[in-house]
Amino acid sequence: MSNPIVDPLVEVVDTSATSELVDIDATADGAVTVTLNRPARKNAFDADLISALEEAFQTLQGAEGVRVIFVRGAGGTFSAGADLDWMRAAADRSEADNRDDAFQMAKMLKQLWDIPALTVALVEGAAFGGGVGLAAACDLAVATAATRFSFSEVRLGLIPATISPYVVQAIGPRTARGLFATGQVFDAAHAQRIGLVSEVVADTAALEAARDRISREIMDCAPGAVAEAKRLVADVYAQEIDHGLMEDTARRIAGARVGPEGQEGVRAFLERRKPSWATGE
Repeated sequence: MSNPIVDPLVEVVDTSATSELVDIDATADGAVTVTLNRPARKNAFDADLISALEEAFQTLQGAEGVRVIFVRGAGGTFSAGADLDWMRAAADRSEADNRDDAFQMAKMLKQLWDIPALTVALVEGAAFGGGVGLAAACDLAVATAATRFSFSEVRLGLIPATISPYVVQAIGPRTARGLFATGQVFDAAHAQRIGLVSEVVADTAALEAARDRISREIMDCAPGAVAEAKRLVADVYAQEIDHGLMEDTARRIAGARVGPEGQEGVRAFLERRKPSWATGE
Protein backbone atom coordinates (compact mmCIF):
# COMPACT_ATOMS: atom_id res chain seq x y z
CA MET A 1 0.00 0.00 0.00
CA SER A 2 1.42 3.38 -0.99
CA ASN A 3 1.92 6.05 1.66
CA PRO A 4 1.55 9.33 -0.23
CA ILE A 5 3.29 12.45 1.02
CA VAL A 6 0.75 14.71 2.66
CA ASP A 7 0.37 18.49 2.69
CA PRO A 8 3.13 19.42 5.20
CA LEU A 9 5.79 17.98 2.89
CA VAL A 10 4.24 19.49 -0.22
CA GLU A 11 4.30 22.89 1.48
CA VAL A 12 8.05 22.58 2.08
CA VAL A 13 8.69 21.72 -1.56
CA ASP A 14 6.71 24.74 -2.68
CA THR A 15 8.08 27.24 -0.15
CA SER A 16 9.99 29.89 -2.06
CA ALA A 17 11.71 31.11 1.11
CA THR A 18 13.77 27.95 1.30
CA SER A 19 14.02 26.94 -2.37
CA GLU A 20 17.05 29.12 -3.16
CA LEU A 21 19.20 27.54 -0.44
CA VAL A 22 17.66 24.12 0.11
CA ASP A 23 16.05 22.07 -2.64
CA ILE A 24 13.62 19.37 -1.51
CA ASP A 25 12.44 16.67 -3.88
CA ALA A 26 9.89 14.03 -2.83
CA THR A 27 8.59 10.94 -4.60
CA ALA A 28 5.04 9.67 -4.23
CA ASP A 29 6.17 6.68 -2.15
CA GLY A 30 8.01 8.80 0.41
CA ALA A 31 11.67 9.08 -0.66
CA VAL A 32 12.83 12.65 0.00
CA THR A 33 16.08 14.30 -1.11
CA VAL A 34 17.22 17.45 0.70
CA THR A 35 19.93 19.24 -1.27
CA LEU A 36 22.12 22.03 0.07
CA ASN A 37 21.97 24.50 -2.80
CA ARG A 38 24.95 26.86 -2.55
CA PRO A 39 27.23 25.25 -5.14
CA ALA A 40 29.14 28.47 -5.84
CA ARG A 41 30.21 28.49 -2.17
CA LYS A 42 30.70 24.70 -2.05
CA ASN A 43 27.55 24.47 0.10
CA ALA A 44 29.29 26.17 3.01
CA PHE A 45 27.13 27.02 6.01
CA ASP A 46 25.96 30.49 6.85
CA ALA A 47 23.06 31.64 9.02
CA ASP A 48 20.56 31.55 6.15
CA LEU A 49 21.45 28.04 5.00
CA ILE A 50 21.34 26.74 8.58
CA SER A 51 17.92 28.33 9.10
CA ALA A 52 16.57 26.84 5.86
CA LEU A 53 17.86 23.38 6.78
CA GLU A 54 16.38 23.61 10.27
CA GLU A 55 12.99 24.54 8.82
CA ALA A 56 13.14 21.67 6.34
CA PHE A 57 14.18 19.05 8.92
CA GLN A 58 11.61 20.25 11.46
CA THR A 59 8.82 19.93 8.89
CA LEU A 60 10.01 16.52 7.74
CA GLN A 61 9.88 15.26 11.33
CA GLY A 62 6.11 15.57 11.34
CA ALA A 63 5.31 14.84 7.69
CA GLU A 64 3.36 11.62 7.20
CA GLY A 65 4.39 9.21 4.50
CA VAL A 66 8.11 10.02 4.60
CA ARG A 67 10.08 6.76 4.48
CA VAL A 68 13.66 7.87 3.80
CA ILE A 69 15.47 11.21 3.62
CA PHE A 70 18.67 11.70 1.63
CA VAL A 71 20.88 14.71 2.38
CA ARG A 72 23.37 15.87 -0.24
CA GLY A 73 25.11 18.92 -1.68
CA ALA A 74 24.63 20.50 -5.09
CA GLY A 75 27.47 20.82 -7.59
CA GLY A 76 29.52 17.80 -6.56
CA THR A 77 30.50 18.95 -3.05
CA PHE A 78 28.69 17.89 0.12
CA SER A 79 29.77 20.86 2.25
CA ALA A 80 33.03 22.76 2.73
CA GLY A 81 32.05 23.66 6.30
CA ALA A 82 31.61 27.26 7.45
CA ASP A 83 31.29 30.08 4.94
CA LEU A 84 34.31 32.42 5.05
CA ASP A 85 32.22 35.60 5.08
CA TRP A 86 30.12 34.18 7.91
CA MET A 87 33.25 33.38 9.93
CA ARG A 88 34.67 36.84 9.23
CA ALA A 89 31.50 38.48 10.56
CA ALA A 90 31.47 36.19 13.59
CA ALA A 91 34.92 37.40 14.64
CA ASP A 92 33.50 40.90 15.15
CA ARG A 93 30.49 39.80 17.19
CA SER A 94 30.19 39.42 20.96
CA GLU A 95 30.50 36.08 22.69
CA ALA A 96 26.77 36.14 23.41
CA ASP A 97 25.95 36.75 19.74
CA ASN A 98 28.29 33.94 18.72
CA ARG A 99 26.64 31.63 21.25
CA ASP A 100 23.23 32.37 19.75
CA ASP A 101 24.62 31.87 16.25
CA ALA A 102 26.18 28.51 17.14
CA PHE A 103 23.02 27.36 18.87
CA GLN A 104 21.17 27.66 15.56
CA MET A 105 23.57 25.09 14.08
CA ALA A 106 23.07 22.86 17.12
CA LYS A 107 19.28 23.07 16.71
CA MET A 108 19.48 22.28 13.00
CA LEU A 109 21.53 19.13 13.62
CA LYS A 110 19.16 18.03 16.39
CA GLN A 111 16.17 18.46 14.07
CA LEU A 112 17.89 16.12 11.61
CA TRP A 113 18.86 13.66 14.36
CA ASP A 114 15.24 13.50 15.64
CA ILE A 115 13.63 12.66 12.28
CA PRO A 116 11.84 9.30 12.71
CA ALA A 117 12.43 8.13 9.13
CA LEU A 118 15.75 6.70 7.95
CA THR A 119 18.23 9.47 7.08
CA VAL A 120 21.12 8.97 4.67
CA ALA A 121 23.95 11.36 3.78
CA LEU A 122 25.13 11.13 0.16
CA VAL A 123 28.65 12.54 0.39
CA GLU A 124 30.92 13.52 -2.49
CA GLY A 125 33.71 15.97 -3.14
CA ALA A 126 34.43 17.24 0.35
CA ALA A 127 32.91 17.23 3.82
CA PHE A 128 34.77 19.58 6.14
CA GLY A 129 33.87 20.86 9.60
CA GLY A 130 30.13 21.23 9.90
CA GLY A 131 29.70 19.20 6.72
CA VAL A 132 31.12 16.15 8.50
CA GLY A 133 28.75 16.85 11.39
CA LEU A 134 25.79 16.91 9.01
CA ALA A 135 26.79 13.49 7.68
CA ALA A 136 27.35 12.12 11.19
CA ALA A 137 23.88 13.24 12.28
CA CYS A 138 22.35 10.95 9.62
CA ASP A 139 21.68 7.26 10.27
CA LEU A 140 23.80 6.17 7.29
CA ALA A 141 26.40 7.87 5.11
CA VAL A 142 27.45 6.76 1.63
CA ALA A 143 30.51 8.48 0.14
CA THR A 144 32.33 8.40 -3.16
CA ALA A 145 35.89 7.12 -3.00
CA ALA A 146 37.37 10.49 -3.93
CA THR A 147 35.66 12.37 -1.07
CA ARG A 148 37.90 14.10 1.45
CA PHE A 149 37.00 14.76 5.09
CA SER A 150 38.45 16.97 7.80
CA PHE A 151 37.62 18.44 11.18
CA SER A 152 39.55 21.53 10.21
CA GLU A 153 38.42 23.83 13.02
CA VAL A 154 41.66 23.68 15.06
CA ARG A 155 43.62 25.04 12.11
CA LEU A 156 41.58 28.22 12.57
CA GLY A 157 41.91 28.27 16.35
CA LEU A 158 38.38 26.87 16.75
CA ILE A 159 36.83 23.59 17.91
CA PRO A 160 34.14 21.33 16.35
CA ALA A 161 31.79 21.92 19.25
CA THR A 162 28.20 21.75 17.94
CA ILE A 163 28.88 18.73 15.73
CA SER A 164 30.77 16.81 18.42
CA PRO A 165 27.83 14.85 19.95
CA TYR A 166 27.05 13.22 16.61
CA VAL A 167 30.63 12.63 15.53
CA VAL A 168 31.68 11.10 18.86
CA GLN A 169 28.70 8.74 18.72
CA ALA A 170 29.71 7.72 15.20
CA ILE A 171 33.45 7.20 15.63
CA GLY A 172 34.12 6.97 19.38
CA PRO A 173 36.01 9.28 21.74
CA ARG A 174 39.61 8.25 21.05
CA THR A 175 39.35 8.54 17.27
CA ALA A 176 37.47 11.82 17.66
CA ARG A 177 40.18 13.25 19.92
CA GLY A 178 42.88 12.50 17.36
CA LEU A 179 40.98 13.87 14.39
CA PHE A 180 39.64 16.90 16.24
CA ALA A 181 43.10 17.79 17.57
CA THR A 182 45.03 17.42 14.30
CA GLY A 183 42.56 18.66 11.70
CA GLN A 184 44.06 16.13 9.30
CA VAL A 185 42.44 15.46 5.94
CA PHE A 186 41.42 11.83 5.42
CA ASP A 187 39.82 9.86 2.63
CA ALA A 188 36.57 7.93 2.33
CA ALA A 189 38.23 4.59 2.98
CA HIS A 190 39.49 5.84 6.36
CA ALA A 191 36.10 7.39 7.08
CA GLN A 192 34.54 3.97 6.57
CA ARG A 193 37.12 2.24 8.80
CA ILE A 194 36.33 4.54 11.72
CA GLY A 195 32.55 4.30 11.30
CA LEU A 196 31.88 7.78 9.94
CA VAL A 197 30.84 6.38 6.56
CA SER A 198 28.71 3.27 6.10
CA GLU A 199 29.58 2.56 2.48
CA VAL A 200 32.09 3.77 -0.10
CA VAL A 201 31.19 3.77 -3.80
CA ALA A 202 33.23 4.48 -6.90
CA ASP A 203 31.72 7.69 -8.22
CA THR A 204 28.62 9.88 -8.52
CA ALA A 205 26.82 7.36 -10.71
CA ALA A 206 27.38 4.68 -8.06
CA LEU A 207 26.14 7.14 -5.42
CA GLU A 208 22.89 7.51 -7.35
CA ALA A 209 22.62 3.73 -7.61
CA ALA A 210 23.12 3.43 -3.84
CA ARG A 211 20.36 5.97 -3.28
CA ASP A 212 17.98 3.98 -5.48
CA ARG A 213 18.90 0.71 -3.74
CA ILE A 214 18.38 2.12 -0.25
CA SER A 215 15.05 3.62 -1.35
CA ARG A 216 13.87 0.20 -2.51
CA GLU A 217 15.11 -1.54 0.61
CA ILE A 218 13.47 0.84 3.08
CA MET A 219 10.09 0.41 1.43
CA ASP A 220 10.06 -3.18 2.77
CA CYS A 221 10.40 -1.88 6.33
CA ALA A 222 7.47 -0.80 8.48
CA PRO A 223 7.75 2.99 9.00
CA GLY A 224 6.59 2.88 12.61
CA ALA A 225 9.04 0.09 13.40
CA VAL A 226 11.87 2.08 11.79
CA ALA A 227 11.13 5.03 14.07
CA GLU A 228 10.89 2.79 17.15
CA ALA A 229 14.12 0.99 16.24
CA LYS A 230 15.96 4.32 16.04
CA ARG A 231 14.50 5.36 19.40
CA LEU A 232 15.52 2.01 20.88
CA VAL A 233 19.19 2.58 20.03
CA ALA A 234 19.14 6.03 21.65
CA ASP A 235 17.51 4.66 24.81
CA VAL A 236 19.71 1.58 25.37
CA TYR A 237 23.10 2.98 24.28
CA ALA A 238 25.66 2.84 27.12
CA GLN A 239 23.00 1.76 29.64
CA GLU A 240 23.72 -0.84 32.29
CA ILE A 241 22.04 -4.15 31.40
CA ASP A 242 20.04 -4.42 34.59
CA HIS A 243 16.56 -5.65 35.46
CA GLY A 244 14.99 -2.32 34.53
CA LEU A 245 16.52 -2.30 31.05
CA MET A 246 15.55 -5.93 30.50
CA GLU A 247 11.97 -5.14 31.47
CA ASP A 248 11.91 -2.10 29.21
CA THR A 249 13.15 -3.99 26.15
CA ALA A 250 10.69 -6.84 26.84
CA ARG A 251 7.87 -4.30 27.07
CA ARG A 252 8.90 -2.73 23.77
CA ILE A 253 8.93 -5.98 21.79
CA ALA A 254 5.65 -7.09 23.39
CA GLY A 255 4.05 -3.83 22.30
CA ALA A 256 5.39 -4.28 18.79
CA ARG A 257 4.06 -7.83 18.57
CA VAL A 258 0.50 -6.82 19.38
CA GLY A 259 0.64 -3.51 17.48
CA PRO A 260 -0.85 -3.06 14.00
CA GLU A 261 2.47 -3.22 12.15
CA GLY A 262 3.63 -6.30 14.04
CA GLN A 263 0.34 -8.07 13.43
CA GLU A 264 0.33 -7.19 9.75
CA GLY A 265 4.00 -8.06 9.26
CA VAL A 266 3.76 -11.51 10.83
CA ARG A 267 0.51 -12.32 9.01
CA ALA A 268 2.02 -11.24 5.69
CA PHE A 269 5.07 -13.44 6.30
CA LEU A 270 2.95 -16.47 7.18
CA GLU A 271 0.65 -15.86 4.22
CA ARG A 272 3.63 -15.38 1.88
CA ARG A 273 2.58 -11.93 0.73
CA LYS A 274 3.98 -8.43 1.04
CA PRO A 275 2.88 -6.39 4.04
CA SER A 276 0.69 -3.34 3.44
CA TRP A 277 3.55 -0.85 3.76
CA ALA A 278 5.75 -2.50 1.09
CA THR A 279 5.56 -0.41 -2.08
CA GLY A 280 8.28 -2.14 -4.13
CA GLU A 281 7.95 -4.85 -6.72
